[in-house]
Amino acid sequence: MTNSVIQPADIREVAVIGLGLMGSGIAELIVRSGRRVVAIEINQTFLDQGMARLRGSLDRAVSRGKLTDTARDEILARIRPTDDIPAGVAGADLVIEAIPERMELKRTLFDQLDEACRADTILATNTSSLSITEIAGATRYPPRVAGLHFFNPAPVMKLVEVISTVLTSPETAETLTLLTRELRKTPVQVNDRAGFIVNALLVPYLNHAVRLLETAQGTREDIDRAAHVGLGLPMGPLTLLDLIGLDTSLAVLEVLQAEFGGTRYAPAPLLRKLCDARLFGRKSGRGFYDYRHNTPAAAAEDDDLAAAPLPAEVAVIRDPDGLLDELASDITAAGISVVPQPSPDTGLVIVVADPKHRVLDAALAVGHPADVVGIHFIGAGDGKRGLAELVLPDVTAAGTADKARALAARLSLDAVISRDRPGFLTEALAYAQFNDAVRMFQDGYASPADIDTAMMLGCGYPRGPLQMLDDAGPAHVVSVLEAMHAATGDQAFTPVPLLAEYATAGSRFRS
Repeated sequence: MTNSVIQPADIREVAVIGLGLMGSGIAELIVRSGRRVVAIEINQTFLDQGMARLRGSLDRAVSRGKLTDTARDEILARIRPTDDIPAGVAGADLVIEAIPERMELKRTLFDQLDEACRADTILATNTSSLSITEIAGATRYPPRVAGLHFFNPAPVMKLVEVISTVLTSPETAETLTLLTRELRKTPVQVNDRAGFIVNALLVPYLNHAVRLLETAQGTREDIDRAAHVGLGLPMGPLTLLDLIGLDTSLAVLEVLQAEFGGTRYAPAPLLRKLCDARLFGRKSGRGFYDYRHNTPAAAAEDDDLAAAPLPAEVAVIRDPDGLLDELASDITAAGISVVPQPSPDTGLVIVVADPKHRVLDAALAVGHPADVVGIHFIGAGDGKRGLAELVLPDVTAAGTADKARALAARLSLDAVISRDRPGFLTEALAYAQFNDAVRMFQDGYASPADIDTAMMLGCGYPRGPLQMLDDAGPAHVVSVLEAMHAATGDQAFTPVPLLAEYATAGSRFRS
């Protein structure tokens, strides 16, 4: 191996091993850059399936007018499919492995690559969870081995995590970073650690959503809506789990748990039970949702809301900051009587819900705990009210939730119902992840800019978690996390020292 950076222009032939969803997408991305690609599978059947997938993607590009017939034919002419690994990689300047996530398979493959590749060929693995150091350490030339983690679909998603081990040469990492930029992707450079940036932040958040569901903090629809509407994420965590595959997420969690320990990475029992039942999500037809029918799961719930009775009189307990003044006016405009204190005729009592405190305390102070619902607005501002979290203490009467939902529907509020626990739904999900992101920065693993870039480009976040933390205010985030920790005893919710310091100093993570 020479100690010089190989320029992207010098990488003329790339071997892609494994033509599943990821591998075929990576092969398409590389070949569309003008390079030759050797597309490799272990047998002719898998090779035919992979090439059919790749051709289908190119045909769709032609039908959308994004590629001409001539350009497609030229692209296909640069692909050489084979099921002969040694012959396929012999002339490659770069090999990208995208085979199943099983260490024994990858170790066997890299043994073959050791024998068949040139000494200066760069070997990259697309693993999303396995130890690249373990893969590299068993090879003949570990300085040339690195991670090149694309996201699905590879031709579309902009993020690529470039992962170095303690053995990877700086030149190898720099070459892969330059190549990634030439492919019009955005690289983030990190060291080999379980989950890298994206999975280390995303999968515990998804696991936390499962815990909220199994502990009756909210329904699956409300948990998903809290993240989608309240945080502005492309989809809710349970829907995303079904899309990724519950088995895939469980496997990543187990890798994270083995490396880091702690409750944050311990798989939720419900997640494991669904996997045991082989309910993996979309690919199996059922997961958290049932995909075997065309009727939306929430349709029946909407019908129930339409039939739910509206309270004739609502008591709105005003707060010093006037947070409920506009709501009281809207209730009056809807033809419902609003009173400042509850009476025997009051059907619903509304108080301000603070994610740092129990609504129960306010309910007891009012004197009508069975009729009380707390309301907390997320994302309010610029004339918008955002998401309304309707928070119900456990002592709330059975019909109170229906009344609260019916009132929210009459007022056209985007609402979810949460059990009365610190953080409710939206902040419980978000702030625990913010804490993870600060820990990643605190440990020197990644910069705030790279963390935010990775989550925006890899997961579709409208803003990165550290920017969202700044917008919420570090002091507020710390106080909610402390309340979550006090209520649960879970050390995972203890604010990391750097977050506590920033809160005390009034500092921001993204200047």
